[in-house]
Amino acid sequence: MSRFVRASKYRHVFGTPAKREVCYDNLKISSSAWDTNLVKVNPLFFSINWNAAGGGAFAVIPHDYTGKLPDGLPLFNGHTGTVLDTDFHPFNDHVIASGAEDCKVMIWKIPDGGIRDHVSTPAVTLSGHQRKVGNVSFHPTADNVLASAGADFVVKMWDIEHAAEKIELGGHGEIIQSMTYSWTGDMLATTCKDKILRVFDIRSKTAAVETLGHQGVKGSRAVWLGDLDKIVTVGFSKTSDRQIFVWDLKNPKTPIKTQELDMSAGILMPHYDKDTSILFLAGKGDGNIRYYEYDDAQTELFYLSEYKSSDPQRGIGFLPKRACDVSQQEIARAYKVHNAMVEPISFTVPRKADTFQADIFPDTVGDEPSLTADEFFAGKTAPPKLISLEKGFKATNKAKEFTAKHAEGGSVASAGGAAAEPVGEKELQDAYKSLKSENETLKNELVQKELRIKQLEALLNSATLAKDN
Repeated sequence: MSRFVRASKYRHVFGTPAKREVCYDNLKISSSAWDTNLVKVNPLFFSINWNAAGGGAFAVIPHDYTGKLPDGLPLFNGHTGTVLDTDFHPFNDHVIASGAEDCKVMIWKIPDGGIRDHVSTPAVTLSGHQRKVGNVSFHPTADNVLASAGADFVVKMWDIEHAAEKIELGGHGEIIQSMTYSWTGDMLATTCKDKILRVFDIRSKTAAVETLGHQGVKGSRAVWLGDLDKIVTVGFSKTSDRQIFVWDLKNPKTPIKTQELDMSAGILMPHYDKDTSILFLAGKGDGNIRYYEYDDAQTELFYLSEYKSSDPQRGIGFLPKRACDVSQQEIARAYKVHNAMVEPISFTVPRKADTFQADIFPDTVGDEPSLTADEFFAGKTAPPKLISLEKGFKATNKAKEFTAKHAEGGSVASAGGAAAEPVGEKELQDAYKSLKSENETLKNELVQKELRIKQLEALLNSATLAKDN
């Protein structure tokens, strides 16, 4: 063992939980067994998947609405199946997307200050998945572009402003467990239950990389390492050891770094902060959050420290860097889900100076898009627009305008929130309903057969990869 201590600006980073009175208590958190982080955060609100009877719902709660929350909390409750995932628009803090077991993706507007009554009508409904939608994720540089992953083994890319499906990424043989964008958003990596890591070129709709990942039966996840051509995946070995793999996309056949963690059973939830090169790892059922610093020159993950707690977490979400309190040297803030509570945890660098610490707060991703949706789908690529945090960041409480123009493969809510009634005589309506029912039956049968074909193809592909390795 080296007798020298490695120099690092972040060696003494420590986490501080919020006092109970400024946590968020009395939450009816979803009991769904689907693997999700349950919570997402933006500078104004956090969302939490809700345990709702007779349908699907989620809550969006302003940051200043702390303490024990009322039983009758207003919800977004337009889904007919359990909500599995949500994601905030990165360039409009008053827009959020949700995916659910009803196979729908919905886009919602959040009023100034949050909602005061239940909201059942979304701004946009995106229909196209044939099975439940387990992941939704907005694009990091292009405005109004969303990816959704369903249990039909495909990822769909949407232009939410036009309610239009633009791209479908296939080839998965099982449930998609996670997805992560590259720095410029032209690539998308996925982990899958078939144990294969795939990296797609989004515009060409092809998998540029397919390689065997973690071989354990439990879930794995991936996160892109900022502007590097490298990805970190977390998962399990065949003997149920928790693992970290670092992949270089220039030579993806085997990971360039492999690290065994422990024998705990909880699925790891990774978060990477490109500004500090810190990888946070929170395990489901653990009370602890480990964090590592990635050194690309040495291709090494250096263990920094660990936040410890006796309360096991069910999920975790991280505040965008632009909203962290730089005056307190806060480099990250996590929102931890446990019991009926969401607890903020502030990660800070201990320093005595009162001035802005430019060395630990480089320019970070701002709230302005680099591309329009049309430019992105036309093939244009651009990095995120960066902002300085020297004067702090103030989120605007006034909602930005979001207008869904028209539907192309989805539906846009009307002013009254109701669809138009069928026009025609009763016989035509009855015939229409009969044909619609028959069409749904045939569609379901076709989907089942397609899923079986994909499973068999994945088994064949996995066997081929194993043989090649």
